[in-house]
Amino acid sequence: MKTKLSAHQPFPRRLAGALIASAVVLTTACSGSSSGSTASTSEAATAAVTKHDVASVVAAAEAFSASLTDDQKTTALVDMTAENAQAWSNLPCGQSCRGGLAFADLEDSQLALAKTLLQTALGSGDTGYARVEDLWAADDELNALQESGEGGGPGSNGGTNGDAMPSGMPTDMPSGGVMPSGAPGGGMPSGGTMPSGGAMPSRDAAGGSGGAGGGLGGYGNGLYDLALLGTPSTDGTWMLHFGGHHLAVNFTYKNGEVSGASPYFVGVEPTTWTDDDGTEYAPLEAMQQAVAALGTSLTAAQKKTAKLGQSFSDVLLGPGEDGNFPATKQGIPVSELSDEQKQLVLTAMKQWVGVADDDTAEAMTKTYEDELDETYVGWSGGVEMTAHANYLRIDGPSVWIEFVCQNGVVISDQIHYHTVWRDHTRDYGGEFSS
Repeated sequence: MKTKLSAHQPFPRRLAGALIASAVVLTTACSGSSSGSTASTSEAATAAVTKHDVASVVAAAEAFSASLTDDQKTTALVDMTAENAQAWSNLPCGQSCRGGLAFADLEDSQLALAKTLLQTALGSGDTGYARVEDLWAADDELNALQESGEGGGPGSNGGTNGDAMPSGMPTDMPSGGVMPSGAPGGGMPSGGTMPSGGAMPSRDAAGGSGGAGGGLGGYGNGLYDLALLGTPSTDGTWMLHFGGHHLAVNFTYKNGEVSGASPYFVGVEPTTWTDDDGTEYAPLEAMQQAVAALGTSLTAAQKKTAKLGQSFSDVLLGPGEDGNFPATKQGIPVSELSDEQKQLVLTAMKQWVGVADDDTAEAMTKTYEDELDETYVGWSGGVEMTAHANYLRIDGPSVWIEFVCQNGVVISDQIHYHTVWRDHTRDYGGEFSS
């Protein structure tokens, strides 16, 4: 059964099942490790997932689908339309921000099949499924901070309720997070377009109390949604759609190949933390270091050429900004960089492209390498990627990557990261290009 996937589709059973599912997922998350450490849970899990070809992804998708009840299928198996494909967000909207079936609504056996599907589809290295696991752990950390009253921001025990704006928030933020030069700082909550007037979307009691997941409808590993758009097959067109707070994965398959692995959004707050068992996490550190290495490699003259005319407190092409690439490329052409700097551009790209399976990532990287001399690098705010509004962009004939530092929302005295990978022609596999 197929239905339209709504970005505001309610999930009434989600919170009721959150504790059960959280216990299952938490076992995985807590025994895992950061992308840069050892003994990752994903290593053990992926030991059973040895094939990442499309046929294996289809088989995993069919096994997950077959495990669902009729009601669950209504939510998880939807038509492949532009509206359904573009119904993603990075906001912690919990029950009403995006479509798909939430992890918290799955039985243990269903959850295991969902994770097998993701492990099969995503990259096998630190840039693939392992990074997703760490982002789940980050959301658990946010949830724990808010429940303990240590975290601030909307929905925290000790802070404002889910309808209020964080301290320092501009009350009239332009869409896309573009800040006028000299505008005040302040934490933009996790991307997306702000409603006019600066008011946050009204949430239920969970958002106000910080109880079952904290602010804006909830934080935690159970609040991630999985949907299959179209019918998984090796000779048709369909999509794997998965995401939650600070995560959006959109893989498109066509005739047995990956025709698109973007839009891909990731963010993280906190940027680093140590779990109770001593495991150190830094899920996006490799991304931050890659763009910082590129930015700081620029000479003074190159930095002058590459500097953008605007300031950014968020990525420009986040959720809801499909196809809105700037008409004119800005920054410094990569063709004017040294060989060493060109290699830094390629190294940075791999951090994003690596979310896909290894063969797809290699093919995409080759395409972007072939287009390197027509690609531009731009920055604003700072190139170190250590302070609010430090921003770097890579814009080519195909590739589009943005990385930005924002003030913290829950942890107000720290920055956090937002970043997005898009492709000028391959977003959603090019199925919905205008």
